[in-house]
Amino acid sequence: MISNQVLQNTIDGLKNITRADFAVTDQDGREVASTADISAAFGAISGFGSSPADSQEAGGYQYFKIFDDQQLEYVLVIAGGGEDTYTIGKMAAFQIQGLLIAYKERFDKDNFIKNLLLDNLLLVDIYSRSKKLHIQNESPRIVFVVEDSNAKDNNILELTRTFFGTSGKDFVTAVDELSVVVVKDLSGTDPVRETQRTAKSLSEYLIKEKVTDVRVAYGTVISDIKDVSRSYKEAKMAADVGKIFFDEKTIIAYSELGIGRLIYQLPLPLCKMFIKEIFGTKNPEDFDEETLPTINKFFENSLNVSETSRQLFIHRNTLVYRLDKLQKSTGLDLRVFEDAITFKIALMVVKYMNYMESNNSF
Repeated sequence: MISNQVLQNTIDGLKNITRADFAVTDQDGREVASTADISAAFGAISGFGSSPADSQEAGGYQYFKIFDDQQLEYVLVIAGGGEDTYTIGKMAAFQIQGLLIAYKERFDKDNFIKNLLLDNLLLVDIYSRSKKLHIQNESPRIVFVVEDSNAKDNNILELTRTFFGTSGKDFVTAVDELSVVVVKDLSGTDPVRETQRTAKSLSEYLIKEKVTDVRVAYGTVISDIKDVSRSYKEAKMAADVGKIFFDEKTIIAYSELGIGRLIYQLPLPLCKMFIKEIFGTKNPEDFDEETLPTINKFFENSLNVSETSRQLFIHRNTLVYRLDKLQKSTGLDLRVFEDAITFKIALMVVKYMNYMESNNSF
């Protein structure tokens, strides 16, 4: 059903054009929208609604029925009589009827896309319903998930819909309160470039609209509509993994998750066993304040001792001393590639455990 605000905006626009006053009621005569107080006309609506006529004139008002699948949905009332008023009323009723059809089609498409994303449809239903809704089956598409930690304070769904416009090929919906989902059509474009451009432009647009804590994640390109749910699951994982391991990024792709994607799928008991094997009773968070920054900088510089010491403004021997000290406490020499990889993974596992435990505590 059309929102009351859309109906109000429509008849306000019609009044500006025609100078006539309108009211829209439901089938029982309850006012939905109006440009003036013409409630005196509402008493005749129940009788008009049960009559076979599509329009009638009575008591200085014209009445017009608006149907939804042959069911009476609204009654349009216009003040005045005569041929000109009748013509204006027919045009206004036609306008609202068109809106009703458009909004119903949009609702049907939105409902279809939601069920498609959530894997709630059989394969035969996917193809039959997409054909009925005039949605092309074979077309390159990708799914974006847009999240904002202050979603309740921002109309992010409407802003995202505004950004993508009304092309008919892209679909914007919400499957929960925390995120907005976009199914983007990539026909006639370079999929990789267009995906990156869209993600960047959308992020910049939302930030400009005061949605400051936004994150845009996306899955991989799919070519058949039945695979939309797969791209959605990838985008959701990218959003979740991005919060843990790439919290400094506002745009994250599923293809960029690397080992973080594997760690994210590990059960917590297995993670705890792994950390205990590496660190024993110690915890990497218990290292002194200079150790972790030193380790992170060492990894950033691809285990290069000279470059790391230069960037940390310390003597090379000081860095070697810190690495030796770490080796004694953990048994891992970060100058050895295999030990460095083990330590790096262990740090990521600890970060994942902390995130999961803090989120499960609420």
